[in-house]
Amino acid sequence: MTGDTGAEAAFVLVPEAHTGDWVWAGVAAVLRRAGARVFSASLAGDGSAAPADLETHIAEVIRQVDAAGERVVLVGHGYGLLPALGAADRRRDRVVRVVHLDAAGLPEDGDSALGVLPGLPRPASGATEVPPPARGEWHRLGSTGGLTSAALDQLAARALPQAAATLTQPLRLSGSAARIPRTGVLCTAGGSTIERLRWMASLGAPRLGLLTAPGNTFLEVPTGHWPMLSEPDLLAKALRQAAAGEGESLALPAGQVPGHLRPFVLEVPDQPRERRECVDLYLPDAQEARPAVVFVPGGPLPAGIRPSPRDWPTFTGYAALAARLGAVGVTLDHRLHAPDDLARAADDVSAAVDLVRAHPGVDGDRVALWFFSGSGPLAAPWLSAPPPWLRCLAVNYPLLEPVPGQGTDGDRFRPAAAVRGAGELPIVLTRVGLEDPVLDATVERFLGSARACGAQVEVIAAPQCRHGFETLDHTAEARAVVREAMERVLGTLDA
Repeated sequence: MTGDTGAEAAFVLVPEAHTGDWVWAGVAAVLRRAGARVFSASLAGDGSAAPADLETHIAEVIRQVDAAGERVVLVGHGYGLLPALGAADRRRDRVVRVVHLDAAGLPEDGDSALGVLPGLPRPASGATEVPPPARGEWHRLGSTGGLTSAALDQLAARALPQAAATLTQPLRLSGSAARIPRTGVLCTAGGSTIERLRWMASLGAPRLGLLTAPGNTFLEVPTGHWPMLSEPDLLAKALRQAAAGEGESLALPAGQVPGHLRPFVLEVPDQPRERRECVDLYLPDAQEARPAVVFVPGGPLPAGIRPSPRDWPTFTGYAALAARLGAVGVTLDHRLHAPDDLARAADDVSAAVDLVRAHPGVDGDRVALWFFSGSGPLAAPWLSAPPPWLRCLAVNYPLLEPVPGQGTDGDRFRPAAAVRGAGELPIVLTRVGLEDPVLDATVERFLGSARACGAQVEVIAAPQCRHGFETLDHTAEARAVVREAMERVLGTLDA
């Protein structure tokens, strides 16, 4: 690569918070051996006495872009995406592609780093700097999967404080950056995959709409949040692919129905439905009060999507099936819209349960809670201290601990810790065989904890089923799994 007009683009690499240009040394060496020109932004400040802010970092990236030549691929890692986008917006004539390297969220004009990256440490009140994470805390920024002990030692030893204003100052964009092609390089050990992003885009997530445009692509690297340290060769390959415009699109093929809106795996006759606030009750044909099964959808999901989860075929199907079999089926909406919304969503679930138990058609002393996918962490408070009316807790293809880098600490939403308090509460876990390894690893850790404390967990295996199989897999196995899980849960309510 020469840097002249018409030549292959040079790379400008922008680091994550608390790190510097040194973090790119390995991947930069691999790229240079392949003939690329590589520039790394240090983000160490401009040498003045004034504390750095986001504009300081944008200016540093602009300097690197100007030095790199007329065609630049700009790579932003985590926090580094914000100054990268700011520089791209002001150097639209030079930047030919922006690479989002394992960067959660999609920053827009007016966003701050803390607003879109919940895993970043928050500055203390009045503080001008945020100290770097301790050696055992780097998972808060993102998965440390793939890092050797030596690499983690290096990361911790060379880390720098982050100026608070770099995290709080709003990003200012004119709109020019929106027209630059993008490539997302996803690090799958943290749970970020092309399939999941494509699904999120199919929900109508506003911030993902831009990324479904023609010319925008996605690639995966099988490691954690620090691929430049754990897999420099694979990352270099992905960056060269990104520069060439390679990768998958997030757009669904024309006419394809999103997976979550396909029909339920069983044909269930319609049941009467009563809508109250954010809760729908599917009522059986019965004179006396009946037990209830409350189905809790996953997340995080964008606010305002239509239809909302309580109207998705998976949940309406399960609720109608429960009503058909003599229980009250309940669907609900909650506000788990971002990774750090778990506490708010937990309050929503509690309020919904209170409403259901007070309904005249419900036997409030016989209730089951059934969690799906990303709502798994919301099961933890119920496991840690089950109320006497909770007769069963079920989970389907769950995430059973918060994903690294999502800003949730402590054990409040960690079912593997909470299960120690479950006592004799029956737990029904539907485990799919074709699962994302990151999610399945959380299930394995949960089961290990459950075995250690003697919790009553019954696993229903679905070896050939996928995450969300109730609408994705119209197979005999999927139908049998739904029937078995419902039978097990309803059996605990009749006891």
